[in-house]
Amino acid sequence: MTDEDSPLEFPCDFPIKAFGHDTGDFDDLVMRLVQAHAPEVGPDAVRTRSSRGGRYLAVTVTVRACSRAQLDDIYRALTAHERVLFAL
Repeated sequence: MTDEDSPLEFPCDFPIKAFGHDTGDFDDLVMRLVQAHAPEVGPDAVRTRSSRGGRYLAVTVTVRACSRAQLDDIYRALTAHERVLFAL
C-alpha cells in the first residue's frame, strides 16, 4: 500500500500499541524499537497500562508518522521481537 492508497494523511500523529510481559523494562524495549524508525519520539509520547493481574503491560507510543512505509517498518520491528506478544 502506498501513501496515496492509505486512508491516512501524512504527516499525522499515530498511536501504536504493543503488548508483552511486564518484566520491568518492556516499555524501554518498545521505545527502542520505535525510535529506530522514529527517532524524534520522546518520553512524553509514551503511555503504559498494566493488566489487572500485573503480568502484562500495554505500551502506547504516539509517533508523528511521515509515511505508511515508516509505520509498516515500526510494526515489523515490534512484531518480529520475541518479547512483543502483539502490536496494534
